Amino acid sequence: MKGLMVQGTASSVGKSLICTAICRLLANEGKCVAPFKSQNMSSLSIHTEDGFEISVSQALQARAAKTPYLPEMNPILLKPSGNMETDIIILGKKENKMNGMLYREQYFEAGQKLIKKSLHALSNSFEFLILEGAGSPVEMNLRDRELVNMRVADLADVPVLLVANIEYGGVFASIVGTLALLPEEQRARVKGIIINKFQGDVSMFQDGVDFIEAYTGIEVLGVVPYFPNELEEEDGIAKSDKSASDDQIDDWANHFKKYVRWDKIVATLEGDE
Repeated sequence: MKGLMVQGTASSVGKSLICTAICRLLANEGKCVAPFKSQNMSSLSIHTEDGFEISVSQALQARAAKTPYLPEMNPILLKPSGNMETDIIILGKKENKMNGMLYREQYFEAGQKLIKKSLHALSNSFEFLILEGAGSPVEMNLRDRELVNMRVADLADVPVLLVANIEYGGVFASIVGTLALLPEEQRARVKGIIINKFQGDVSMFQDGVDFIEAYTGIEVLGVVPYFPNELEEEDGIAKSDKSASDDQIDDWANHFKKYVRWDKIVATLEGDE
């Protein structure tokens, strides 16, 4: 399949919205594109007209891609329900309720099969897939049974863009530390780095870009200024009761494109990098 995966150095770095921007930009170019997040833990969900319960972030990405939502785009949704229990929603339908440890023990093998089957179904229907990771790919206590970051990149055999949030500082350590903790074969999947939520004059960060590229050997494909959005995100509190408009999605996508090497992202997506 042709696609790429957006992973982050942490939660809330902007993975969901960067996937949204990439989906909209490709759709505006006439490409047939679909979002995918194998496993999503979020209390923010919606019900489609067909009765499927989906994460707001994948619903937004599907809208950005100008395609109807399919449950295969988010085959596993974990929705916290209180008392340390989680609703297990498989392909849009609630299947069970259990605590996190029991889920990890019982759903790991079945989860891999479900993810692989969903990827296969989407790759037969769409030209490109834009995959989203969750949290960090180097949560060392979770890596042996994770179902959402590098294991999925390996299953799909796609390159990875690594996103870091500079808003609160520590961006150099977060990038270098993430790459250092990845096994070499998975580190080799990372084809570009995006710095997100920069405040100030982007040109003043060129020394930072030079350091990151020299130290890691990986190209920084963009430094994206902070964008005050009203789009739905899976982390935190919903921005509003209303869905984002197409104009808002386009505004964000165009803002993103202005500050990244879009030609390089497309080349990576198409397997030319």
